Amino acid sequence: MTGEHRHIRISTPGRICLFGEHQDYLHLPVIPAAISLRISIEGETHEGDRVELDLPDVGEKISFSLAEPIVYTGPQDYFRSGVNVLRRAGFRFPRGISAVVRGEIPINAGTSSSSALTVSWIHFLSIAADRGILSPEVIAKHAVTAEVEEFGEPGGQMDQYSTALGGIIHLSFYPEQRLERLSAPLTTFVLGNSRQPKDTRKILSRVKDGVRAIVGRLQRDHDAFSLFTVRYEELGRWQSDLSGAEMALLRGTVRNRDITMEAHSLLRTAPLNVSRLFALMNEHQTILRDVLEISTPKIDRMLDAALEAGAVGGKINGSGGGGCMFAYAPTDPGAVAEAIRREGGDAYLVTIGEGTRVDP
Repeated sequence: MTGEHRHIRISTPGRICLFGEHQDYLHLPVIPAAISLRISIEGETHEGDRVELDLPDVGEKISFSLAEPIVYTGPQDYFRSGVNVLRRAGFRFPRGISAVVRGEIPINAGTSSSSALTVSWIHFLSIAADRGILSPEVIAKHAVTAEVEEFGEPGGQMDQYSTALGGIIHLSFYPEQRLERLSAPLTTFVLGNSRQPKDTRKILSRVKDGVRAIVGRLQRDHDAFSLFTVRYEELGRWQSDLSGAEMALLRGTVRNRDITMEAHSLLRTAPLNVSRLFALMNEHQTILRDVLEISTPKIDRMLDAALEAGAVGGKINGSGGGGCMFAYAPTDPGAVAEAIRREGGDAYLVTIGEGTRVDP
């Protein structure tokens, strides 16, 4: 079909982070899950050299030429960066593109709407360039470059791989990067949007830079220290090197690492120990709230209400400081959703979602 006009429709899911929040940029393990809310890009190639994009959900239109050097107009210019990244990888775009972008995923709320958008766009562009079908892993790799590396963003790789592959995945980085698909029988989650705006870059930078500064100092002064292998029980050895706040942040980070590792083992074991799994999630949330300080009073109330209504576990989702939480509600998700709404949040019933795909 090379050279022909093509009609293309791509959709990609959002994601929740089950375990490992604020861990992947430290190269610690994470367990994200794609959700059934999606972003779609539908359009066609045409004669000419222009990209014309309509984003009715946010009231924007984007237009640029493929015939000229593509210069970014600001941060998070993912449509232009997607073209630049693929061109550097050898892709060519002999025709223009017209497309409409629509989504169900809450925007700027911690559910990876930007990564779902970038993954969809990379997937769309690869088909428009007549390069055949790319694997989800390759799409994710290009999306990481277009979204994170191209703009010096402080995030990691979890969002792009989760939304590209779909399902539940375990992503680890030590001693080498490994990706594993998990097939645990989880059913219905309730996603709650607090509608509180958040500053992702600011929060990610604060926590990331804080932990990195601690780790860098300890590694400089103590050759034996490694964030990947240090045992929680031996952290007291470095008490004199750190302030009380720094030690609390280090302990919280290491405990979250261990929680994620135990959760990974549970998710690989049948039958699934649901009670233990979500006890770990609730502990994870306590650390995120009290140590990393990324939760908000409203999200805390939404989580408390969800648990009181029958959810078995839940946590804030994403970088924090606002945005979304979620709760696992296998028996009465409607009651949990209503409890979240009573606390002023928007509630969505979601299940584990399929990865990026070509839709009919």
